[in-house]
Amino acid sequence: MNKHSISFWEKAGYALGDGAANIAWRGVATFLFIFYTDVFGLSPVAVGMLMLITRVSDGITDVLMGIIGDRTSTRYGKFRPWILWTAIPLGVILSLLFTAPNLSATGKIVYAYVTYITFTLVYTANNIPYGALMAVITGDDRQRTVIGSYRMVGAFAGGMIVQGALLFLVTQFGYVNTTVQISQLHDKQLFTVTALEEVDNARITTGDGVNTLVLLGDGSDGTKQQAASALSLNLKKNNTYQFLAGGEKQLSLADLSIINQKKGYSQAIYLMSVFLAFFMFITFYSTRERVSPPPEQKTDLRKDLIDLVRNRPWLILLLIGMLFNVYNSIKQGITVIYFTHYLHNQLLTGSYLVGLMLASIAGAMITGPLGKRWGKKKLFIAALLFSAASNALMVLYGDRDVYPIFITGMLSEFASAIFPTLFFAMLGDAADYSEFRNKRRATGLVYSAGSFATKFGGGIAGALIGLVLGAFAYDGQDAASIPGAIPGIIMLMSWIPSLIALLAAAIMTLYPLNQSKMDEITLELNRRRNSLSTQSINI
Repeated sequence: MNKHSISFWEKAGYALGDGAANIAWRGVATFLFIFYTDVFGLSPVAVGMLMLITRVSDGITDVLMGIIGDRTSTRYGKFRPWILWTAIPLGVILSLLFTAPNLSATGKIVYAYVTYITFTLVYTANNIPYGALMAVITGDDRQRTVIGSYRMVGAFAGGMIVQGALLFLVTQFGYVNTTVQISQLHDKQLFTVTALEEVDNARITTGDGVNTLVLLGDGSDGTKQQAASALSLNLKKNNTYQFLAGGEKQLSLADLSIINQKKGYSQAIYLMSVFLAFFMFITFYSTRERVSPPPEQKTDLRKDLIDLVRNRPWLILLLIGMLFNVYNSIKQGITVIYFTHYLHNQLLTGSYLVGLMLASIAGAMITGPLGKRWGKKKLFIAALLFSAASNALMVLYGDRDVYPIFITGMLSEFASAIFPTLFFAMLGDAADYSEFRNKRRATGLVYSAGSFATKFGGGIAGALIGLVLGAFAYDGQDAASIPGAIPGIIMLMSWIPSLIALLAAAIMTLYPLNQSKMDEITLELNRRRNSLSTQSINI
């Protein structure tokens, strides 16, 4: 059972599950904050509190789902069925999350809480069993590290799909039907736009986004004069709007971009959700469960919980997982805002995120070989230190330093990709440690730490982003507030997350399971399982 060779197709099929999960998770982590503030019209502080409150309460459901998974019994196993049962519901609730109905201010808050809480519940029901599945595909901790590398490649590929393509899909699906005329006015160009449809909160930019747009209006139609590199404007059908563009020469009509962000985000996410469900189905049909709890083990929730809170490796991993997810979630949550309002080029975000995903895939692929050479603990600490140091350099760059930003971001992401690859493999080690010490196994409950750490860390990150941006008076629908918020945006993109990664590295030094200890545990568990198998044959 423990020496079973896991085929490439099973590893790849398992990896597609995290590809699907990351369409949802990275889509939410990267785009939901800016969707809520710039498109749906919520304040950054309200969004931050929403994310924190929801993620804290979600920790209880993570533990419950771990308990439920351990007690599920079907002909397909304990954990695989949940991947099948939640595939379509997860796609549906993700779509609703990025839908922006026309509601009152209170109605928007209620809608955001209801859909976000439902999303976290469905994601929990899907992702905890998915994570636990890795620990029961094989009992070999070294094979789990390899499967973990495949998993993270799939995760980063899914992230690359949503992060690289979403904003371009928003542009395509959010096209606004207008007529545009252009004329020269001294050293500027005058755009005259007539809206042929009504659009709430259209985003208007020109060229590469580095110019200045000036909206000319006297307030008679509800507009007021604005000046910024990008404008948000409610367009009324058949009304005419005029913009002066300065800072670029010889603009063509095609250089004016007018996007219906509500429609664009919604339809782009609808498409992504279809791929999410399809990938989940493949994971279900391509994987198998091979490791079961000891046959003499009786269901006893009290003992499972006592074993869990006495499991020192699990407790340390719980804290480490939370911290590195705060680190990663701050970087993901601020990136679109950083490129939109600091570099003035939102579409460049897609290229940057694709670059990060390619670096992440490389980091995940190298984790297996490096883990065998150094051991998981040493590699984890080294990766935390390297990523933190690289990311802190972001504070040095100006809004034209595109190449240094790309290079530094990719270096930091290469190392940070090692965190989740090792983390989920190490949760399997913690489950082995519990079985080794207590002769009991509760894989789903142990893996609930992974989901809890991911969600709670993301909630803390969302709250930090909201509080910092709120402190700098950021308002995504008011262009005048943006310049004053730039220092806060830079802080969130650079040294604030780096400090969190350094704290995680210090705590990781306390983790007790080095490679020699894991070799001892694996050999002993194999001996026990083989002994039981021999007894069964004799009987």
